[in-house]
Amino acid sequence: MQGKQLRKLEAELWRAADQLRANSKLTASEYSMPVLGLIFLRHAYNRFQKVKVEVEKDLPVHPQRGRRPITKKDFEERNAMFLPEESQFDYLVSLPESADIGEAIDKAMKLIEDEYDNLKGVLPKNFSVFSKDLLRELIRIFNKEVLQKAEGDLFGKIYEYFLNKFAMTGAQEGGEFFTPMSLVQTIVNVIEPDHGIVFDPACGSAGMFVQTGYFIESEGLKPAEKVTFYGQEKAELNTKLAKMNLTVHGLEGNIQEGNTFYEDKHNLVGGADFVMANPPFNVDGVDKAKDAVKKDPRLILDGKVNLPKNDNANYLWVQYFYNYLKPTGRAGFVMASSASDAGHSEKEIREKLVKTGAVDVMMAIGNNFFYTRSLPCTLWFFDRAKEQDEAKKDKVLMLDARKIYRKVTQKINDFSPEQLQNLICIVNLYRGNTKKFETTIKSYLQTSADLAKETSKATTELQKQLQNVFKTVSEFATKYAKENKEVQAFVDALKIEEIASIYEQQNKLIAEAEKAKADMDILESIAHQCKMLRKPQDKLIKQLLDAISTATKEYQLSKNKDWKELNIKEQLDELKALQQQLSGNPDEEEPGLLHETEYFYKQAHWLTSRFPEGVYTDVEGLCKIVTQKEIEAKDWSLSPGRYVGVDTTTDDDFDYEERLNEIHIELEGLNEEAIALAKTISENFKELVI
Repeated sequence: MQGKQLRKLEAELWRAADQLRANSKLTASEYSMPVLGLIFLRHAYNRFQKVKVEVEKDLPVHPQRGRRPITKKDFEERNAMFLPEESQFDYLVSLPESADIGEAIDKAMKLIEDEYDNLKGVLPKNFSVFSKDLLRELIRIFNKEVLQKAEGDLFGKIYEYFLNKFAMTGAQEGGEFFTPMSLVQTIVNVIEPDHGIVFDPACGSAGMFVQTGYFIESEGLKPAEKVTFYGQEKAELNTKLAKMNLTVHGLEGNIQEGNTFYEDKHNLVGGADFVMANPPFNVDGVDKAKDAVKKDPRLILDGKVNLPKNDNANYLWVQYFYNYLKPTGRAGFVMASSASDAGHSEKEIREKLVKTGAVDVMMAIGNNFFYTRSLPCTLWFFDRAKEQDEAKKDKVLMLDARKIYRKVTQKINDFSPEQLQNLICIVNLYRGNTKKFETTIKSYLQTSADLAKETSKATTELQKQLQNVFKTVSEFATKYAKENKEVQAFVDALKIEEIASIYEQQNKLIAEAEKAKADMDILESIAHQCKMLRKPQDKLIKQLLDAISTATKEYQLSKNKDWKELNIKEQLDELKALQQQLSGNPDEEEPGLLHETEYFYKQAHWLTSRFPEGVYTDVEGLCKIVTQKEIEAKDWSLSPGRYVGVDTTTDDDFDYEERLNEIHIELEGLNEEAIALAKTISENFKELVI
């Protein structure tokens, strides 16, 4: 589902969910759980149905007893929840009007808790406080066809959207219970948590664990067999959310409620294979006079406890992450950008960390990756195995990704899947692993070549359809003009000078694209032609459609028998469909074949132009491997921007059209804000008049 469709769906779901608050006396935090509970049920049922089909297909059949009955174990083996009949979403949808829907949803939740001990007391069960009509409407909304067909990632995005909205309406302090998907995926792909104990001491709604599950599955393995998840979370609501999130994704984890500054519920110092977290930034007010803090083994570096003197917990977290790791462990976490350069006692701690040799990668991230914070952040990565390797110990990869982003809305940026892959390729090259780089480029080129062949077919069809429409309409117009001289303007409007050159461009692209191979030089030419053809071709089609539309109105062609017999609408519909296939559908934010063919070539070019030999090299303005001596010379700073320099070369990859699209998104957001502001002012004014 594309961005615009998803945003429309999210907004519609939010409006429906917000009815709960508007029609009850509940606070944001009280109504957030019931709504998330229904999303949980919907998602669990989608997974249940999908797995049920797979299970039934593989069930053994006995000659006498027939097919073996389906069991709870069948679902758990495929990382899905088993749902008793009365907990299935369809059961709730089909309840008669007379039924107490609130009681039925409460029972559905209780039956799931009875099946799964880790969910005991976790799921919301206070639905009876809402009116029946309200709940029925909500169930109906969550039963939309688009949600019935939704896969895991879509639900992840909807879940994230709701968590954010609840954060913004006061359901949670500071909105700290989830991390943007892009950043979680980056952390997971850099530290590669594929075995042992995975720990998040600020786990929020367990997004890190869910993405780890996806990562392990993408390697063709089963998360339950490879890793054990441990999480700690301060807030009771978030602890429940985390347990729900894990269960709905078919994952198991030990999530404990506790304040990480004073309690270490899992006693995992030196015991974690992987640590990943997005801790709350710049927290003040930690009571450092407490013995639990003063004697905390998680704060030992260089043989002694290190308490930062300022009232800021960032460097407590940084030390926790280091000390939780085994001697071979890796950590990845989000930190305020200011922490990379912080002075005084924090600088001393940073110096000690750098000297251990564990600091592996520092990645600067640009603005607007968080829903609730517009400031930039930095991803820190530790690899304690480096400490034992004299050559690697001295090196840190500085990676400045602040200029790498995709604009999602006016206020939100993320990484496209390809941007993320490109960053991971750089990290792999730094580690001496060229395989990821090679397979990624091969994949981009193959995708571009496959798309080019589709482009060739679609362009052939479009050209044929264009010629048919021009021929049919021109013949009609010429004949009609003989009887009606004023119709000559219609004939002239169809004589478009550029037709011949556009057919020539199309033929060139068709000939080359149908023979496309996963080769940089071949695809460079095809990508260039795709870019050059799109706008003139769209302009030609627009001129044709405008000429037909104008003539239809001016000469009332809808009443003309000969015109009606041409059945031109069907031909034009087919032409528009082919044009959308090639140029995309801006209303749905769907890119067309011409753009996609060029896009995947450009991704391969982005990597090969920066690393032409297929091995790591420093790239001005992007990445640089630095030594401890260089870090010391810059006051032990771990800010990538201070090392990589500024890229002064002309950026051939800069996409002006993409930038125009970003500006359009920004304007769209500003317009929405202006309308909302005008409405508020109007309402306030009415109150003043009263």
